[in-house]
Order: sequence, then C-alpha cells, then structure tokens
Amino acid sequence: MFFVLYLNADTDYTRTPSGNVFVKKSLRKGLLPQILEDLLSARKRAKADLKNETNPFRRMVLDGRQLALKISANSVYGFTGATVGKLPCLEISQSVTAFGRQMIEQTKKTVEEMYTKEHGYVADAQVIYGDTDSVMVKFGVQTVAEAMAIGQKASVEVSKQFIEPIRLEFEKVYYPFLLINKKRYAGLYFTKPDKHDKMDCKGLETVRRDNCPLVASVLNTCLEKLLIERSADGALQFAKQVISDLLCNRVDISQLIITKELTKKGDKYAAKQAHVELAERMRKRDPGSAPRLGDRVPYVIIAGQKNAPAYTKAEDPIYVLENSVPIDTMYYLENQLAKPLSRIFEPILGDKAESLLTKGDHTRVTTKSVSKVGGLTAFTKKSFTCLGCKAVLKGKEATCQHCFPKASEIYQREIYGLTALETKYGRLWTECQRCSGSLLEEVLCTARDCPIFYMREKVRFDVKEQTELIERFGKAAW
Repeated sequence: MFFVLYLNADTDYTRTPSGNVFVKKSLRKGLLPQILEDLLSARKRAKADLKNETNPFRRMVLDGRQLALKISANSVYGFTGATVGKLPCLEISQSVTAFGRQMIEQTKKTVEEMYTKEHGYVADAQVIYGDTDSVMVKFGVQTVAEAMAIGQKASVEVSKQFIEPIRLEFEKVYYPFLLINKKRYAGLYFTKPDKHDKMDCKGLETVRRDNCPLVASVLNTCLEKLLIERSADGALQFAKQVISDLLCNRVDISQLIITKELTKKGDKYAAKQAHVELAERMRKRDPGSAPRLGDRVPYVIIAGQKNAPAYTKAEDPIYVLENSVPIDTMYYLENQLAKPLSRIFEPILGDKAESLLTKGDHTRVTTKSVSKVGGLTAFTKKSFTCLGCKAVLKGKEATCQHCFPKASEIYQREIYGLTALETKYGRLWTECQRCSGSLLEEVLCTARDCPIFYMREKVRFDVKEQTELIERFGKAAW
C-alpha cells in the first residue's frame, strides 16, 4: 500500500531558485526554522540592550553575546552544506545561497527604482556593495542623520517585498567609507547621528593574524588619520616615517614577529614553511625548548642571501636578540607592509600610491646591526669607537684624546640613556607582573606569542649593552 500526495504549487510548497522544493510552514513547520527563530530573537534582544547600554564593560559583554548568537545561527546553515558533517542537507544550503542572491538583486532593483530624483529625493540612490545578507546604499544625502532616516525608511519599504519572517533591517551608517574591494572596507560606524561608535574594518590586515603586529599598528593609525582626522597627507607622511624607521632598524623586534601554528610534522607539509623549518632547527639546538605540535611558532625574517626563500631566513626572536642577527627589513617592506598600505591609499592616491610609499628619500638610508655569529665573524677582531666622535680606538677607553675634555658630558649622556632603559624595563616588568596576577612575585612567563615578552627581553639586552658601555669609563674622575 502506498499514498500519493497531491500538493498545490501556490499554497502547499515553494520551489527555490536552485530548483529544490520545500513544503510551506502551513503544512509542516521545520525544525531548523524553530531553532533559528529562537537564536535570532535572542540576538535581537541582545542588540537592543547593546544600543541602550552605556557602561563600556557591559557593552563588550552584550556585543560578544550578539556575535555568539549570530555565529550560532550561521552555523546552522554551515552544517547543512558540510558533506562530511553530521547533518548534511545540500538542498537547504543551496537554496539559502540562491535565495540570498535573488533577494540582494531584488533589494538593489527596488531601492534604485524607488529612491530617485524623479520621486523627490536629493539624488538617485546607488547600491555600491552587496554581500550575503546585506547591501550598502549611497543615498546622496549630506548628513548622518539624513542617511539614518532614509535608511530606516528604505528597510521598511524593501521588507514589504519579502515574506515573513524575512525582514531587511537598517543597521548602521558608514561616514566616511573606504571601499577597497569585495570584503575589504573600512569606515566610521554610526548607530547614532551625534558621534561614531567605532572605526570598523573588514577584511583588512588590522584584524588578521598572518602578519606581524607592525602591519596592524601602521594600518590602524593610517586609517585613523584618513577617516577621523581626514588628512590623507598626514597618513602618507606617517606611513613614510614608519618605513624609514623600519629600514633604519629603529622598529622594536616585538613589532616584527610573525606567528604560525605548527599543526603537523615537517614532512607532512606539501611545501616548505618558514615556521616548520625553524621549529626543526630549534629542535636540533635544544630539544627541550623547541616548539611542539599545536604550538604557535614565533619567528622573524633575518638578512640572508639575495632571493633566498623566506623559510631559510626564519629565525627565533630570542636567538636574534642574543646574537644581534640583522633583520631583513626589505622583506618586511616588500612582503608585509607594501601591499596592505597600497590597498588603502590607492582609492585616494591612484596608481602612484605604491611608488610614493616604497620609493623616495625615506627609503634611501638603511641601517643594519652587526651579527655576532655566522659569516666572517669568527675571523674578525672587534674594535671600540669613541663615544663622542665614533673614531676607532686602539684600546677599550671611552673617548679619544680629542673628546677627552668633554668626557664628563658624554658620561652623563650615557647615564641618562641607562636610566631611561632601566625605567622602561621596570614598566614592562610591572606589566608582566600584573598579567601574572601579582606585583610581588618573580615573573616566570615565557609566552612566546606575547609582544611584551619580546619588548622586555630586548630592553634587558639593551640595558646589559649600555652598562658595558658605561664601564668603559672606568673610575675616571673629572
């Protein structure tokens, strides 16, 4: 015995743009819609609470809550499209993406037809970006308040095109807005007309972990100068100064450290990776302290042979500090800084952006430290120079005969330098103590992925070198 079920196309089922068929909720409401309704209503409550909250800590908690609920809702779609997962249903995932594309196209058509000069608006609306579940519209108004008012009105009008529970909600205004390309943009994020909530960045190196901290730091400052201060020239000059500092070896090593996770053994990788090769070298030096599977491996790129692959030049930051190994600053300029900076400056400066950043007077002076290991170091003899005029000396004394009358001034200058380094070390030490939970105990932290750890180690080596330099004055009395 079998049954034949006759369904009416208009009232009983829906055929999706991808060609799949689902019965309407009037016949049977699905389990996933019930789960999603609960998650989305909880997120809506969290976002409403976030909008009214003024306490910074509670705002962070509520923002984390709404983001967690959003990710949970998104994962429902995700597991239906994962063929190797526990609950795959490709018909659902295909239909969701197909409906998404269709609704974005419908939204674009509705907005651009409705909000025009012919209908009494100040400008013709233009949809400048659409992605997954949102569209960004340029209405041509003059103020943030006007943009919010027309955005809220548009969300209501467009929502009338869709069936329940699909609703288009007004979310935010970006002003100014820097659109670089798909999934890469930045702008000042407004939910209230009087003041921006934050500077919002998507897809840029400010939030990615596969670059050294210097990249995020420089991009954040440049974007602040571009978007908040509205100074393209100020942003360009700042970027040039950082590049000059990098090439002259004035950037702290903590800003140049790249970290990658060691997920499998070296022979399991298809191609040689910098962090994998370094982990193997560290294992040969000291098996006890070498990175293990699952660890994040910090490394810097050191100077080496021209055109040598990066994996041969990756080195442990502590080893670099201990042995004054020179950093390959051109690698950081060409492979870390140049492209991210060019991306944010190209919409403003055009095709000349990269040449303005990577060429010019600010790139002509470079400085390299002298390594204590490798090369011809074993066959060289160290000479001391005068602390006043840098003339080469025969012995270890602090000054040459010409600068000896000014020895007391030079000594005082070096003492000030030592005091500044000791003060800096004290501040970093205190910060590490606070992180450890006590200001009274020894700092035992060796977190290799923490920039403060490397800043502290760098200053410790600097204090040692400065102390040795001052000892060259001996017991001289002036």
